[in-house]
Amino acid sequence: MSSSAADFSAAQAVAAGTDFAELKVSAAGLFWNEFRPADGACRLWHWHAHQARCLTPDGFSVRSRVYEYGGGSFCLGGDGVLFVNEKDQQVYTQALDASPPRALTADGACRYGDLQWHAGLVLAVEERHAEGAEHRLVALAEGTRQVLAEGADFYASPVLSDDGRRLAWVEWDRPAQPWTRTRLMCRERDANGNWGQARCIAGADESLQQPRFDAEGRLYCLSDRNGFWQPWGEVDGHWQALPAEPADHAPAPWQLGASTWLPSGPQGYLATWFESGFGQLGLRGEDGRVERFASAYTRFRSLAMDAEHIYAVAASPISPPAVIAIARSHHEVSVLAGGAEVLPAERISLPQPIHYGSGDTTAHGFFYPAPGSKLPPPLVVFIHGGPTSACYPVLDPRIQYWTQRGFAVADLNYRGSTGYGRAYRQALHLSWGESDVQDACAAVRHLAEQGLVDRSKAFIRGGSAGGYTALCALAFQNIFRAGASLYGVSDPVALGKATHKFEGDYLDWLIGDPLHDAERYRQRTPLLHASQIKVPVIFFQGELDAVVVPAQTRSMLEVLQANGIEAVGHFYPEERHGFRKAENLAHALEEEWKFYCRVLEG
Repeated sequence: MSSSAADFSAAQAVAAGTDFAELKVSAAGLFWNEFRPADGACRLWHWHAHQARCLTPDGFSVRSRVYEYGGGSFCLGGDGVLFVNEKDQQVYTQALDASPPRALTADGACRYGDLQWHAGLVLAVEERHAEGAEHRLVALAEGTRQVLAEGADFYASPVLSDDGRRLAWVEWDRPAQPWTRTRLMCRERDANGNWGQARCIAGADESLQQPRFDAEGRLYCLSDRNGFWQPWGEVDGHWQALPAEPADHAPAPWQLGASTWLPSGPQGYLATWFESGFGQLGLRGEDGRVERFASAYTRFRSLAMDAEHIYAVAASPISPPAVIAIARSHHEVSVLAGGAEVLPAERISLPQPIHYGSGDTTAHGFFYPAPGSKLPPPLVVFIHGGPTSACYPVLDPRIQYWTQRGFAVADLNYRGSTGYGRAYRQALHLSWGESDVQDACAAVRHLAEQGLVDRSKAFIRGGSAGGYTALCALAFQNIFRAGASLYGVSDPVALGKATHKFEGDYLDWLIGDPLHDAERYRQRTPLLHASQIKVPVIFFQGELDAVVVPAQTRSMLEVLQANGIEAVGHFYPEERHGFRKAENLAHALEEEWKFYCRVLEG
């Protein structure tokens, strides 16, 4: 351990993991949802008159679990806020004074998410659990519930035009995923308040997300029909693409309630997009010119806007997530919450974009060198979850924890990751467990050939789907010295039988039909090839995980131990899929580091 590493502990790395989401702005001020690892709760905060105050009282946590991943957990309405309480998944209303929250719904069989407010009604995605999960769009008010749309397997993003005459949403049916094929739907209301039939606005072989109405009632949406998620809309009576950068303007919609773009008039909009993996923020005028903002930041989320300011959750390579306000007139950036120094800037390992050959294509990622290393250092390869997700070039305290201890880190956007267009994202179709593994191994070779890392001291780690890639790499390749699986998939067939509806057909897209493609599953199931793993493995698993059930991890652990492989498991009784409690996050990080150190010493 270097002398500087001792004063940056796992607990400090975890404590720096405060995050923000779902900015909302109104005449009453700015609101956001804030997660702090210290207690694992999510709380609403209100910024007004240059001060921030917490609105959520003890005993409440603002988090939806619709589709398990949630999102859209609150909205502004009436004289306060309406939110989903994590414990019972019911909608509560809360005034901005000191009065306690009051339940708006009381149906224990339902969860709610993607809340939107309009004229006394709360629009929401409803998830009803009976024999299975059923999804609808509903409008909620005191003692009433109206079904707005049903019949599709999944719904997202209900939004009403300002005049209340048009309702739009996104829907899709199994086996499609929200990032493969969806439909943009719309209903119109007559003068008597009666809704007409739903009609499809867009929905060819494309993924649509984040529908929006402008002030004139024109409908817009992000579509990847032209290869990237870009704005489309109703222009002169026709549905057409708006002028846009040739880049993704959103990540994959794993969670509800995302806001990475906002229309600002005919063909004008505020948006964030990716350039070589780095986030940009700009306001495109109706004349096509782009006014850029906040260039010091490299990722933007939860965009909101009023007449004077642009708001975002932003992060940079040297600062963690923060709520920022950008003056539209002179571009000055103010930090309203978060962004506190984690490490002195001179000690931070900065992300270096890497683009390297893998198979017949180019893969992407970010390399973080070990500061002050005189010899090629050991390497930890980070594999993000999803797998249809992404990593970003922003300050990740976990990565800095490793680099402070003399490890270099490669954070990979392997094939299937978002931010590089539809074709790159679709490249994982039927090839999960192969192309992602190939990209991970190619990254080690690429960095070693440049003398940046010691190839004989490479480790691989991943959570959830990233854990599957890590286990496949350990079972089917001879590149890594050891690895870590955090709530990772070891048996995809068992996962398909036990997982929830939202991902019920995901494996068919990633690998194939479990019956017709049984041999392919057998070839890509780490549990069935555990005898081929010859290196140490450490596992971390939540006992309440409904996505990757604990039995999978126990089975893999027991087989390795029976084969005489050094395999260690840590199980956390109160954790679900993705750890939230600070003490558990810190414990897992430190135990993983100690494990690799023992491997290197042995």
